[in-house]
Amino acid sequence: MADLRPYAHRFRFLKLLRASLFIGAAYDLAFAILMVAAPAFLARAFDLPLPEPFYLWLLAVFLLMLAALYTEAGRDPRRYSAIIRVAIAGRLLGAVALGLAAFLEPAHSGLWAAAAADAVLGLAHLIFWFPAQG
Repeated sequence: MADLRPYAHRFRFLKLLRASLFIGAAYDLAFAILMVAAPAFLARAFDLPLPEPFYLWLLAVFLLMLAALYTEAGRDPRRYSAIIRVAIAGRLLGAVALGLAAFLEPAHSGLWAAAAADAVLGLAHLIFWFPAQG
């Protein structure tokens, strides 16, 4: 029987990667639901003006699609590694964009929390993905 101990760390990182992808899916799903069901709550929480409902609905659709892709990648990370690479880049770029928006417009300081959440998710995906690749 083959000794799998040298590969055990890869399986641990794969498990952590899957968990981070499912957390990302839940995060996006929650925001999609809130954008449609409770947009005023989000506007107050992030201290942002409310856009027209159409824009929130469109963003909610994109977030639902993203949550579905995250879920698929979480189920089979090796098969959907391209989605994981896009998720890493997208989360990190999203963190930069949200942070830049908060920095340039102090009235939108509520975006710092969203920037931090995107950065944490993007870094988690990155940190867990590379060792899982072997």
